[in-house]
Amino acid sequence: MPDQVLFGIEVVINGLMAGVLYALVALGFVLIFKASGIFNFAQGVMALFAAMTLVGIQDGQVPFSHLINAIFGTKIHHFGWEVHSILAILVTIVVMIVLAWAVQHFIFKHLVGQEPIILFMATIGLAYFLEGVADLMWGAEIKTLNVCLADGVCLPQGINGFLDATTFNWFGYGLFIDNLDISATIVAVILVAILVIFSQYTKQGRAMRAVADDHQAALSVGISLNYIWILVWSVAGFVALVAGIMWGAKSGVQFSLSLIALKALPVLMLGGFTSIPGAIIGGLIIGVGEKLFEFLVGSMIGGATENWFAYVLALLFLVFRPQGLFGERIIERV
Repeated sequence: MPDQVLFGIEVVINGLMAGVLYALVALGFVLIFKASGIFNFAQGVMALFAAMTLVGIQDGQVPFSHLINAIFGTKIHHFGWEVHSILAILVTIVVMIVLAWAVQHFIFKHLVGQEPIILFMATIGLAYFLEGVADLMWGAEIKTLNVCLADGVCLPQGINGFLDATTFNWFGYGLFIDNLDISATIVAVILVAILVIFSQYTKQGRAMRAVADDHQAALSVGISLNYIWILVWSVAGFVALVAGIMWGAKSGVQFSLSLIALKALPVLMLGGFTSIPGAIIGGLIIGVGEKLFEFLVGSMIGGATENWFAYVLALLFLVFRPQGLFGERIIERV
């Protein structure tokens, strides 16, 4: 088999893995939009905040140490201990639940029944507020997130015995697959299965959809907006934590991590803003599409096509199918 074909197979596999990481971020958008009708601009910053909190807890860093030192003239930075990754993740989940309660109690509780644009602007303010709080709590330097995953796993010639028996010959070529991406794929599959079951077959999931359709109508039948919104923001915070772990372990925990939300936008346009499976399918399409396009066409037009391919594809979908592949068609009667 020609080396180019083998490399193309590797490109597709790695594109699928990258697409899963995009989908993880998009899931947070879908959850909140599906439950409350809010496009959460702060989802990327929530992933950043969760990842920075996790690293800070792991390293035993004192929260707001820079601010404390500036005010009191002290020189404290760490407690002097390190926290195991599992325990640090559990503590971070608690932090994200507290954040969900605070967001609901101090912001969206006072915006019930407001126009969607007002709710959207509130999430923009929340994004910049969280980014500032994360900077004050943990500092702005780049941090390394250790989740005990190897850099990658190479599929050696030993696996090729079966392939050789079916006339495929790798000529000693091994496929390199990022171990972190494999982990992200497994986690995403589990998350999607749980979220689909939760959304479609539980009382809370049905209540979430009712709240999204009409806040006032949901209140009139006894659904607690406070409870539902705290629930959905907590779940979105957990999804942001998972996405933050995967992206932070891959590229380091830094403030550019918040920009991954921009990569989720084409995924949402393809899959639909209200579809959990659509977020996964859209992520896979974007991941494979941008890798293959760069591999097949990038060298002919100067490269760096991964920076814009997803947005061009999303633009085409907006023109011909604005609700996305799995989104619900919006019909307004006048």
